[in-house]
Amino acid sequence: MSAIEIVGGVLLILCCVFLVVITLMQSQKQQGMTSAVQGSNNDSFYNKNAQNTREKALEKLTKIVAFLFFAAVVAINIITAVSARG
Repeated sequence: MSAIEIVGGVLLILCCVFLVVITLMQSQKQQGMTSAVQGSNNDSFYNKNAQNTREKALEKLTKIVAFLFFAAVVAINIITAVSARG
């Protein structure tokens, strides 16, 4: 096992832990199915200004970390395949 594989593995573990923590920090959206059945309107002041909230920032950070996780998995698989050949 080379040093780059170890670094990639550590990066993958850190991405996994960070992704779980960020996901758990997000608030649950309770009004999804209820508002669909009841026909209620979700256009509150809070929802209109969701761009500036903590939840929106966590949502964006989750997408970034998920992409890094995906890229790390692909990179580790490529590195492992190349090192196994030669």
